[in-house]
Amino acid sequence: MINVTDMRRGITVEMDGNLYQVLEYAHIKNARGSAQVKVKLKDVRGGHIIDKSFQATAKLPRVRIERLAVQYLYQDGDLFYFMNNETYDQTPVGREQVGEAARYLAENANCDLLMYGDEAIGIEVPAAVVLTVAETDPGVKGDTASGATKPAKMETGLVVNVPLFISAGDKLKIDTRSGEYTERA
Repeated sequence: MINVTDMRRGITVEMDGNLYQVLEYAHIKNARGSAQVKVKLKDVRGGHIIDKSFQATAKLPRVRIERLAVQYLYQDGDLFYFMNNETYDQTPVGREQVGEAARYLAENANCDLLMYGDEAIGIEVPAAVVLTVAETDPGVKGDTASGATKPAKMETGLVVNVPLFISAGDKLKIDTRSGEYTERA
């Protein structure tokens, strides 16, 4: 059991027979009455998001999530296939479970597969990934100090604002938490 005041972003809890991941957390102390905890929760299996308020003394069952080191292989329709780096077993994961992380998945990329028992419930990508620029406007020589940016479409379909000197085929380091360009790789 976990006290709702100990909840943090990313923790997975069980409520009404469903698994929920904490997206946002706020502890609110009222002048009158008891403190409340307001959380935004994402249903791990269904994908929908709910807002919930709890009394500060409430407790919820915490779920044990196992992280497996995997390599992304390919996508077939709405299924993404991952290979366990130790056993070489392949695991298909649905688009709902992959979610926004799909924008950062290039073939052969390493990530963590989140497992609840035998069920794959999501993936976790590293804080920064290296992606190749698929298309962008041509780079202009001498435009390195102006600070201006242009959009660039990465190999995964992600669009990132990059400096003017970046051209198609360049490998860039992208921050997965903000979705922004950080440096050339």
